[in-house]
Amino acid sequence: MPKVKFVNEKVTVDANQGDDLRTVARKNGVQLYSGPHKIVNCMGMGTCCSCNVIITKGKENVSKKGVLEMLWKWLNPLLGLKIFSNPEKEVRLACQTRVSGDVEVETHPPINWHGEKFWN
Repeated sequence: MPKVKFVNEKVTVDANQGDDLRTVARKNGVQLYSGPHKIVNCMGMGTCCSCNVIITKGKENVSKKGVLEMLWKWLNPLLGLKIFSNPEKEVRLACQTRVSGDVEVETHPPINWHGEKFWN
């Protein structure tokens, strides 16, 4: 049974093979959404892009990005900023990411609005 560690929450839980990260988080009380998305979101359809997470370990143990997830990088400006702000990290939508082995997940990835050297 795969283990999913939510780094920010310091919680490690068991997941069923093939469960998506959103389902695993919700079953175990981990909040993926912030602001108004706590109430209004796409319910796991992959269209609001508000359940984004960073896979810190175990990238090989999750499903590959689908077409929808790759397109949202360009169509949703906030998701695009998170992806381009964290180029060395794997930003994924929790509702579209299926677990097949042990992974570590960072919820609520930051956005770097100005780039590293904006103020220098």
